[in-house]
Amino acid sequence: MSHTKQYLFQSARLGFRHWETADIEPMAAINADAVVMEFFSSTQTREQTANFIERMQTQFSEKGFCYFAVDKLADHELIGFIGINVQNFESDFTPCIDIGWRIKRSEWNQGYATEGAMRCLAYAFHDLGIDLIVSITPLVNLKSEHIMQKIGMSKVKTFIFPLLKGDQRLEECVLYEISKPEYCRLLYTPPLT
Repeated sequence: MSHTKQYLFQSARLGFRHWETADIEPMAAINADAVVMEFFSSTQTREQTANFIERMQTQFSEKGFCYFAVDKLADHELIGFIGINVQNFESDFTPCIDIGWRIKRSEWNQGYATEGAMRCLAYAFHDLGIDLIVSITPLVNLKSEHIMQKIGMSKVKTFIFPLLKGDQRLEECVLYEISKPEYCRLLYTPPLT
């Protein structure tokens, strides 16, 4: 793997970059892992992964952000995505910009999602001038909700997610948000872990 990767920005251990065609196979492997995809209605195929990457490339060229490809700086290996994305599904809080993450299972429990999400918030608020970021996860996904709390987001409400309606395990979701002023205050009073 070449070590001359161009990163849009970095955190202590992670590099955030554009998606490449070479990312399809490793990302497809992550999307095919039933444990990683436990809180989604199904795993995803290689074709769905390729479509996702294409959508992210298009959104980045139009908006300057997406769910970024994320490498570990130690070995420049893709470990998944962390970033921000436009959400347009039907609800009283859309359109909105959400923050999300999906990390390879072998890299769990090392703080990468929290570290990467904090860095993406900084990029969103300081570099892109976005005012509000939300995050959404099924109520049963306590790990993701815990990350939302760790990065300083506040719970707004629970709601029925329209794209999961009828899936009794997943349809009830939780909405968190953080505004730029809240984020700036956090920098001086870090949240308890």
